[in-house]
Amino acid sequence: MAFEGLSGKLEQVFKKLKNRGKVNESDVKEAMREVRLALLEADVNYKVAKDFIAGTTERCVGAAVMESLTPAQQIIKIVNEELTALMGAENSSIRFSSKPPTVVMLCGLQGAGKTTHAAKLARHFKKTGRRPMLAACDIYRPAAIEQLKVVGAQVDVPVFEMGRENPVTIAKKAVAHARDYGHDLLIVDTAGRLHIDEELMAELEEIKTEIAPDEILLVVDAMTGQDAVNVAKSFDDQLGIDGVIITKLDGDTRGGAALSVRAVSGKPIKFAGMGEKLDALEPFYPDRMASRILGMGDVLSLIDKAQAGLDEKEAERMLGRLEENKFDLNDLLSQMKQVRKMGSFGQILSMLPGGSKVTDEETAQGDRQMKMMESIISSMTKRERERPDIINPPRKRRIASGSGTRVEDVNRLLNQYKQMQKMFKSMTGKGGGKKGRRGISPEIMRQLEAMENMPL
Repeated sequence: MAFEGLSGKLEQVFKKLKNRGKVNESDVKEAMREVRLALLEADVNYKVAKDFIAGTTERCVGAAVMESLTPAQQIIKIVNEELTALMGAENSSIRFSSKPPTVVMLCGLQGAGKTTHAAKLARHFKKTGRRPMLAACDIYRPAAIEQLKVVGAQVDVPVFEMGRENPVTIAKKAVAHARDYGHDLLIVDTAGRLHIDEELMAELEEIKTEIAPDEILLVVDAMTGQDAVNVAKSFDDQLGIDGVIITKLDGDTRGGAALSVRAVSGKPIKFAGMGEKLDALEPFYPDRMASRILGMGDVLSLIDKAQAGLDEKEAERMLGRLEENKFDLNDLLSQMKQVRKMGSFGQILSMLPGGSKVTDEETAQGDRQMKMMESIISSMTKRERERPDIINPPRKRRIASGSGTRVEDVNRLLNQYKQMQKMFKSMTGKGGGKKGRRGISPEIMRQLEAMENMPL
């Protein structure tokens, strides 16, 4: 889980402060020393950690904090604000050209996930109504062109390729092709190397000169820690990048690269790769990431995920069934599949306040539980799903045998279903079933958004 190690250590630091009630300057400095150690252990750049602690300490020893009735909460608030500022204060997205196509040039070292993230980026913008095209300019790595064609087909985005022609020529003709065929976004996948060298940079500079990209994005691997930060600075010094896509952030328990890139290179992280699947790409929001680090969750991103995976027709149908009190096990199965689209149980929990405290074993258990529930419902007949009240002991034994579970598991599912019926009935009572943002009930939206302000 991203930032797992750092989150755990910061939680311990703030727990000590809370237990003390009133704090003095000595308490603050002791806590900041522990925060600094936690940052360094998370592989945050030494100078970045030093400057962060200096600025945070200065704010924390002010009168507003020392004289506050809840100084620990004030300190957490300051740390949250400083972490947000460290990562860039606000989300930075792609700047689209007024004259299509907008050209985005991807660069980076081998192994960072550049080709896969070209397709992820194309998919992301296709869902917003853009008409992207991919250009295969990596002619050196074996099967690189074929890989781009495969992932391009998976997201239903065309790939422009000319075999092993000169990459500069390919890039120029790709721009012309995109313009001629109405593609308003061209993503150019350039060649990577095992390390930065003059030949690589010369080729990238020539491509940049010829196609004048609107954005140059560097793809870096979060798992490489400080190496990722050094690569970002080197590419920016020699090529001039506009932003960073940081990959494998879901598997980086330390998070030092994400916390250091902006401060060292001066360039924002624009997107974060949160998994291997082609839909596992998120816009990078510094404030939301700071909340995750401090264990406050990221409910806004969870809502975004829910909306992105939401079938609006299905949502309207479901709301109608809820209002008419006709919610059955077919509907429950449909909703579980919608939730699975949002990611694993662990990914969803990590976005909820306190979710970082959940262990890997507990999240794995949650995934197994959800799969078991799907299996149980799938073993029922159509009539049983529509009328769960007819499921008697013999039917329960048959369902348990068919799903490879126990009768107790079937009973548990039926009890959970009854509880959900009661909850949905209370949420969608008279006047409560009107749609909110993109089909989500206003009451549910209020409850989710209220979580964003829950205390640690």
